[in-house]
Amino acid sequence: MLYRMRYTTQFLLSATAAAHFPPLGAPEIAFLGRSNVGKSSLLNALAGEKAARVSQTPGRTRAINFFDLLDERARPRLRFADLPGYGYAKIAKSISSTWPQFIEPYLAARPSLALCVCLVDANVPPQPSDRQLIQWLRAAGRAFVVAATKVDRLSGNRRAQSLLFLRNDLELDDLLAVSAKTGYGISTLWTRIEAAAAPAR
Repeated sequence: MLYRMRYTTQFLLSATAAAHFPPLGAPEIAFLGRSNVGKSSLLNALAGEKAARVSQTPGRTRAINFFDLLDERARPRLRFADLPGYGYAKIAKSISSTWPQFIEPYLAARPSLALCVCLVDANVPPQPSDRQLIQWLRAAGRAFVVAATKVDRLSGNRRAQSLLFLRNDLELDDLLAVSAKTGYGISTLWTRIEAAAAPAR
C-alpha cells in the first residue's frame, strides 16, 4: 500500500547560488543522486502528489528546488531540497562547472539541513560518483541515508543480491530498498526522515 503523508506540498523556489537559498525555516531533507536514478519520482511518491517534475531527459534539474511541506494549519513542518543529478555526460561542462558554487556550500554549511537522502539505482552496479558522494558526506559529518530505487524491477533473488552488493561496495551498515512505482519502502523512508527532522524542530 502506498504510504500517504499528512502534509501538503508547496513549491518554494529554485536556487543556483548560495545567495538565493531561502531563509532558514523548517528542517530540510536533501535528495541527491545520479541523473535518471528516479529522484523526482521518489519525491512525488513521498509527497503523495506531483510535486517534482519528472523528465524523460536526465539532467534537466540544474538548480536546487525547494519544497515546503505544510501541515493541516498550513505551517511549514519540513522542507525538501531536490538537488541536481550528477554523472550525466551530456550536460554541458559550462553548466556542471557552476554546481560547486551552490551545491557544496549547501551541503557543507546549511544549518537547517537535517538529513541527506542519497539515491542509488538497484538495477545498476555501484558507481564511483556514488562512492565519492557518500565519502564526502561522511567527511563533512552530515547525516545521511542511502536508498536503492526501482527495486520493483528486480525479482526476489536478484533484488537480494543487488542490495547486498550495493551495501558491501558502498560500505554501508544500512540500505533502504524503495520503489516509487509500487510504494515499497516509502513508509520506512518517511520514518527515517521524521526521526532526523524531529531534533531540528
